[in-house]
Amino acid sequence: MMAEAAHVLDMDIEKRLGAFTLDVQVQADNELLVLFGPSGSGKTVTLRCIAGLETPDTGTISIGGEPVFDTHAKTNIPARRRPIAFVPQGYALFPHMTVEENIAFGMPRSPGRPGRIRELLTLLHLEGLERRYPRTLSGGQQQRVALARALARDVEVLLLDEPFSALDEALREGLRHELLRLRQELGLTTVFVTHDLREAHLLADHMAVIDAGRILQTGGRDEVFKRPASRRVAQLTGVENILPATVLRREDDAADVTIAGMSFRCTSLADGATTDDATFAGVRAERINLRRWREDVPPNHLVARVADEWAYGNTHTLRFEPAAEGPALVVELASRPYEVLGVSHQREWLLEVPPEDLHLMPA
Repeated sequence: MMAEAAHVLDMDIEKRLGAFTLDVQVQADNELLVLFGPSGSGKTVTLRCIAGLETPDTGTISIGGEPVFDTHAKTNIPARRRPIAFVPQGYALFPHMTVEENIAFGMPRSPGRPGRIRELLTLLHLEGLERRYPRTLSGGQQQRVALARALARDVEVLLLDEPFSALDEALREGLRHELLRLRQELGLTTVFVTHDLREAHLLADHMAVIDAGRILQTGGRDEVFKRPASRRVAQLTGVENILPATVLRREDDAADVTIAGMSFRCTSLADGATTDDATFAGVRAERINLRRWREDVPPNHLVARVADEWAYGNTHTLRFEPAAEGPALVVELASRPYEVLGVSHQREWLLEVPPEDLHLMPA
């Protein structure tokens, strides 16, 4: 039997910080892994443990199959010797050094050093800024210098701690696309920390959802967003409609449930969804369809009226109240279908909740 290939990053650690306990398991292989969760969930401490800036109480961390931390083997490789680059929130550029000097800091002196610096200046679109000091640069330029300095070392894992959080939205958007371009060109395993849901959805190949020091779910980005493992993951990943449900009948890959007195069919089920004492059904606001009202109401449809609505740029968010039995629901529509359907002139609609988008999950 062939041995299982080692992950580029593999960690399973526990660390206590007062009353807070971090207990996380993370794996990543040549991908951009987004560590997503609310403030105070343990994201930054996790990165600092990988980087060697914090020491776990127990557990193991390996990079490229080589242990850098192991409590049983009494291994704890210093941060400077780990094949890791870490970009903190504040960039941490040296104010008395030029852009070129900042990038070169920590690089071994060698004949190829000037060429590598030129490569990084080109890669991060920093040409012409070599002699400038950090205080003369924009926030986006400073962030690119910090990335260039991190990539100047020969590393296997890049750690980014909310690197764009201090920038305005226009700069953030540009740098997100810049990071995706770098990922494609370099193929570098990257762990990116954020509490921004939109950023997580844009960047992630895989996601690890963390809350109160625990990893609640890991998986491909679409899997996590479409099939949250629990009500808490659904809340964190922006599911607007999370509704108490009672299971009437369970099949291998489907279930019939009642929600607010109305029957629905679900064909998306999380593990434990039909055995947990408290079961919830979730449907994302953008997955609910508006249909013209008619006398016969098909399965998984309910008659509802618009109770409130809000416009956010090119998106309209509508809150519907049921005309009879059934749940109140939030629906999200892009501005074009909102206008074509004439939603502003019609208040009563049939709401279709597709069985494949109604996801059953435990509390």
